[in-house]
Amino acid sequence: MAQQPQRGGGDRNRRDRNAPAAAEAPESDIIEKLVHINRVAATVKGGRRFSFAALMVVGDGKGRVGFGHGKAREVPEAIRKATEEAKKTMIRVPLRENRTLHHDGNGRWGAGKIMMRAAPPGTGVIAGGPMRAVLETLGVQDVVGKSTGSSNPYNMIRATFEALKVQSSPRQVASKRGKKVADLMGRRNDGASAPEAVES
Repeated sequence: MAQQPQRGGGDRNRRDRNAPAAAEAPESDIIEKLVHINRVAATVKGGRRFSFAALMVVGDGKGRVGFGHGKAREVPEAIRKATEEAKKTMIRVPLRENRTLHHDGNGRWGAGKIMMRAAPPGTGVIAGGPMRAVLETLGVQDVVGKSTGSSNPYNMIRATFEALKVQSSPRQVASKRGKKVADLMGRRNDGASAPEAVES
């Protein structure tokens, strides 16, 4: 008779273990990429104290992306802190046809300088290092990127975000000018039609 309550308690524990997985299900579409991890040392009385700094990039692959950095005594904790900060600082970037940028962009942060250009279908993500991680988590499929400054991952990430923040779609430009998208798209020379611009 004393064993039956134990079975019931075991079932409750089993349900509790499955509960967090169900609660985290809505965030399953978030893409997380570890860009850089560095061991840092602080000199204290009696020696040096080591900790780890992590740089993470997260995105939903549909036009939202963010980055964050965290520092802790252990690597998993540093990654967790960086991921939480990245999710809080996500920005939305308009994408053309849900695959590339609307226009070229340049970004600079400190000594880090980057350049990004929109590309035709089938080009792929031509970028390296931290810039590639940002563009892939953002959901960009065709883009050409180049870094001409510092290779420091922190500067490259921030320079990439500076370039993405100035991206604007024809719809946003038309609303600022008080015009229709068709009026703006009629002046383009690359053959893009107004309906395509409205959809993107």
